Amino acid sequence: MKKTITQFTGRPSRVALFVALALSGSHAAFARDYFNPGLLEAGAQQTGNIDLSTFEEGSQAPGTYQVDIIINDQQVDSRNVDFKSEKNSAGESVLTPCLTVALLQSYGVKTELFPDLGAAEQCANLSAIPQASYDFRFNSLKLVVSIPQAALSPKARGYVDPALWDNGINALMLNYSLSGSNSNPRGSNGGDNTSSQYANLRPGINIGPWRLRNYTTWNRDSEGVEKWDTVYTYAQRNIVPLKAQLTLGDSSSPSDVFDSVPYRGAQIASDDDMLPDSLKGYAPVVRGIARTNAQVVVRQNGYIIYESYVAPGAFEITDMYPTGGAGDLNVTIKEADGSEQNFTVPFASLPVLQREGHLKFSATGGKYRSYDSSVEDTPFGQATAIYGISHGFTLYGGIQSANVYRAVAAGVGKNMGAIGAFSVDVTQADSSLGNDTQSTGQSWRMRYSKNFADTGTNFAIAGYRYSTNGYYSLQEVLDSWGSSSSLDNRRRNRAELTVSQSLGGRFGALSLSAVREDYWNSPRSMESYSAGYNNSWNGISYGLTYTLSKNGSAGNYGNSTAYDKDQIVAFNVSIPLEKFLPNTYANYSVNSSKNNGTTHAVGLSGTALENNALSWNLQQGYGSDGVGNTGSLNGDYKGTYGEVTAGYSYDKSSERMNYGVQGGILAHANGVTLSQPLSETNVLIKAPGASGVSIQNQQGAKTDFRGYTVVSNVSPYRNNDVTLDPATLPDDVELELTSRTVVPTRGAVVRAEYVANVGMRVLMTLTQANGKPVPFGAVVSVEGQAGQGFIVGDAGQVYLSGMQNHSILTVKWGDTQKAGCHINVELNSVDANPDLLTASQVCE
Repeated sequence: MKKTITQFTGRPSRVALFVALALSGSHAAFARDYFNPGLLEAGAQQTGNIDLSTFEEGSQAPGTYQVDIIINDQQVDSRNVDFKSEKNSAGESVLTPCLTVALLQSYGVKTELFPDLGAAEQCANLSAIPQASYDFRFNSLKLVVSIPQAALSPKARGYVDPALWDNGINALMLNYSLSGSNSNPRGSNGGDNTSSQYANLRPGINIGPWRLRNYTTWNRDSEGVEKWDTVYTYAQRNIVPLKAQLTLGDSSSPSDVFDSVPYRGAQIASDDDMLPDSLKGYAPVVRGIARTNAQVVVRQNGYIIYESYVAPGAFEITDMYPTGGAGDLNVTIKEADGSEQNFTVPFASLPVLQREGHLKFSATGGKYRSYDSSVEDTPFGQATAIYGISHGFTLYGGIQSANVYRAVAAGVGKNMGAIGAFSVDVTQADSSLGNDTQSTGQSWRMRYSKNFADTGTNFAIAGYRYSTNGYYSLQEVLDSWGSSSSLDNRRRNRAELTVSQSLGGRFGALSLSAVREDYWNSPRSMESYSAGYNNSWNGISYGLTYTLSKNGSAGNYGNSTAYDKDQIVAFNVSIPLEKFLPNTYANYSVNSSKNNGTTHAVGLSGTALENNALSWNLQQGYGSDGVGNTGSLNGDYKGTYGEVTAGYSYDKSSERMNYGVQGGILAHANGVTLSQPLSETNVLIKAPGASGVSIQNQQGAKTDFRGYTVVSNVSPYRNNDVTLDPATLPDDVELELTSRTVVPTRGAVVRAEYVANVGMRVLMTLTQANGKPVPFGAVVSVEGQAGQGFIVGDAGQVYLSGMQNHSILTVKWGDTQKAGCHINVELNSVDANPDLLTASQVCE
């Protein structure tokens, strides 16, 4: 089922609108209200030719109106509602809404207690609920309903009835991202021209509630070596009664109890997005500092999941496409001088606390799926459960089993109020290793989270884990049957901390993160520390960042020069130039590296074109320790049919061009639509005839030449408003509605249809056969425009839109069937105006 939001498109003249509003206010009436039509005709020759029967007695014309539905001071819906004119107990004409019994039930009304409401699809008799009432506030188009609390089911804040969840349309889709770079030696430096390219393709099929997805990558390095990888292929659908997702194929097991394990098989797991916001108990943000114009590569479980090019200075990556699994992110910053930075971003969640009585579960079965082709596809199973009990406690645990591995985990979490939230668990594992040895060990883990509102301190993640020498994870054991090297450098201790501290509105905020690991049978350790300060003043934003990284795995992903330890201090400031150049900023940054000297950069950045579709930045820099001059120019254009990026950068030894294109292709019953990159869940806009219309909150996106486009980044199982910008409509197009609300399921493509009246705008004077104007307040409808009504003003004039050269009009007034007529309109020979045509017709 789908929900819509529309805008009322009746077009009364100014006098008609005045009368309607003047008579619509609520007031006491001791006799039938009457408005003398003669007062509108002073000096006119058409006395008695005005029909105000629609507006008398404080009423309006019956019909379909778009209204906000408010129940007990809370808006629950926005939709088209049919209103009929009926007499109330005082004999006055009022508009009565038609709300079906099924609709009331979806709003939480206990309809089963009131059988006199009627059948499910009939208009409900609200008087069957004692003390229930409604008030149609025509001026604001709000239908305010009052229902006794005893007649309502308790609903959590943010609750959306599953009956409103929309599985969307059947569709084929392809998300693509292509990028590359060409590098040439510069000056007297020798070397060869090099190039590299990268692509990721994410095709998919939607059939009913089923989603088939694939993620394939292709890479060609500077040596010309090409490689294809399939990250995953799976089918998935929601299981509504269980509030869960069923996944068949390639994915990763949940990481809330055990470390995540990639598998090929089947899994059913709770989906907390199906819960209301108030009952919900994270994709990580990658931050770093580039010393030069650099390439950033992000790997997870050995797969490259993200590539991007960044300018010197601090950067932040927040738009990685989810891979359906967990595991730390290994980040490589490939600098222009050939050196590399390598660090790890923890992919961790907050403590596993659940509300009392809520069960979060998962069950996984299949074969282990390793990136290393030499590792056997060993069958395994895993089950986990997390359950909230009374007094703020949560119990959780699980089992893992394979023919060479057994593990049991158990833990407890506690909400300790002002102190914070804390959890502790232990995993006992028995392993049969690939070197024919048996091992038994334990792994202990503690996690903590707390937001101190009084001081503005937030401990997002604070955790510690210790594993005994005999403990092995399932993935380590299974990998050992392909290569014994996986038994080396096993993690012994891991500590992590992420803290943010607000210093008050004027004084900015501090952030701190730290990760440290050491390993059994190895002297090496991995350490990453970061501290930052950010603030703004009169639109000027600035920040200071310090990072220290130490990791023995540096250089694992290439043969370039790499360093094992470095410290970097960075400062940046951005100044708006709004008074001189709209949407433009002046930027300065300085980075000081212990190993690679200091670099300075100054530049401009901003947005341009309609809806800020083009983002650009220009930068010039200088570095010490032989780095010399550097520079870059980058642009990113988001349009109706996709996104294009291009950039140029140089330093003393080379210059590089990088380029990219990304977008989405959606094939559906109405054709093929090209769009900006698709997200997990999308909305297909269908507005035939309304081309070039912008979508609110969708940068650069417009409807294509057919009136179609795709809106991405919508939230599953939530109300999403999708609004077309009426200011961008073509001159010959009007929409019967400009906004719709959709509630998609995860992975759905929901179609949002908009009816466009394409044609001429006409100011028409209508007269009757006797020469008198058609009565004031008469309603005119155009054949082929369902639900569209136009109100006749004084002197028989009416404004009409969507008119064709040949149109058929139906005019109605009064209470009798004879009070009306039909008109065949030919507009070929009327006097034309670029914006408005004028015409006269006789109503016979």
